[in-house]
Amino acid sequence: MQLFDDSFILRNDHTVKIKLFYMKSIIRIFGILLVISLSQVAFPAQASAQGSYISYQVFYDQLSPYGQWVNYPRYGYVWLPDAGPDFFPYSSGGYWIMTEYGWTWLSDYSWGWAPFHYGRWDYDSYYGWFWVPDNLWGPAWVSWIRSPGYYGWAPMAPGMNYGSNYNMYNNQWIFVRDRYFGRNDINRYYASHNDHDMLLRNSTMINNTYVDNSRHITYVSGPDRTDVQGATGRRVSSYTIRENNVPGQSLTNKQLRIYRPQVMENKDNEQRAAPSRVTTLQDIKRPSETISPDQQGNINTDGSARQKQQQNAVDQQNAVNRQNAADRQNALDQQNAVNQQNAEKRQDAVDQQNTDNNKREQQQIEVNRQNTINRQNAVNQQNAVNQQNAEDQKNALNRQNAVNQQNAADQQNAVNQQNAVNRQNARRNERALQQQQNERKTNNERSEQQVKTVRTSKK
Repeated sequence: MQLFDDSFILRNDHTVKIKLFYMKSIIRIFGILLVISLSQVAFPAQASAQGSYISYQVFYDQLSPYGQWVNYPRYGYVWLPDAGPDFFPYSSGGYWIMTEYGWTWLSDYSWGWAPFHYGRWDYDSYYGWFWVPDNLWGPAWVSWIRSPGYYGWAPMAPGMNYGSNYNMYNNQWIFVRDRYFGRNDINRYYASHNDHDMLLRNSTMINNTYVDNSRHITYVSGPDRTDVQGATGRRVSSYTIRENNVPGQSLTNKQLRIYRPQVMENKDNEQRAAPSRVTTLQDIKRPSETISPDQQGNINTDGSARQKQQQNAVDQQNAVNRQNAADRQNALDQQNAVNQQNAEKRQDAVDQQNTDNNKREQQQIEVNRQNTINRQNAVNQQNAVNQQNAEDQKNALNRQNAVNQQNAADQQNAVNQQNAVNRQNARRNERALQQQQNERKTNNERSEQQVKTVRTSKK
């Protein structure tokens, strides 16, 4: 077997060959170690954190502080949020924004990155709304419909996907006038529940979709952007979704940074994740009986008047504190709204400038294209004229040649005719001359005969 190239094989020194063999072996080993070292530097284990899969345990751990996990008969572990009796998914505490995936629900809740983008919501007449986890991310798991003058949406129940029948209870739908859609205070414009039956009867399904090839799933993207712009009279800004490395979401600089890892299925044949604390259904209170965390105080129920007075003072102080916090939050929200509006105006101005520039570029391109077409048409017309002139000249030359040929033929015919006349005349002249000669000869013979006769008579 040939181990070295020819330049080394030509060297017959056995010692040199052995040394070269060992040197090559050392170089190969050093190269392998270098590749391993570089791969560890270039591809550390932490670098694939965003692309790695998480388990349902992240849901169980992250949502436990904000609600209760229960073992529901139909679905297994489900989550009931401590959000108050008026909570309604994709309605309370949030609004719609346009992203590359379509209309995306932006939640005001700190935990909104999970229940509004994974899993499905269902409703229990006693416990209220509860969330069923699932492993697929989406911009929002809702069904969309269009009714004259309104947009409507409803949370998809467990098992529902794109194309499923949307014949749900009318109290599970949210409707809003189409001219108000896309506002960040959209909850102020929801239609009355009394109108839901009428709106549902006159509604049609919105089937616009977005195919996410990276995750091999189809999302329901909601109303068409052009349709919304026509209904609202406003330009719809689009936000780009960026990955967030920790649970949560934030909206800044036309970007929605959101935690959206890929989640492993919670299969029965594997070690299943589970909440660290599970509340029994018997211990769950109705939403109307639930006190949300920001309403809880140090309630004392021993019945003494003094403790009640102290509790009332604490409650009053808590109410003042909450009001002050609410005022500060409102002021901050207003300032944020103003800042966001100013940013949107600036962005709109930039977008408008870009649109104008693009329009001017398109106009210039169209002018250049038209000039090119005109020049080509002029060249084509000149070529057509030149070709026609060449054909006319060729036809004139052919006609002249035909006339010349006819004249030559006529001249030749005239010459031939003249020659024929000349020959005829010559033959006539020749016959006349011959006749004259014959007549002279006859006359001469007659004269000679007369002379002979006279001579004979004299004798």
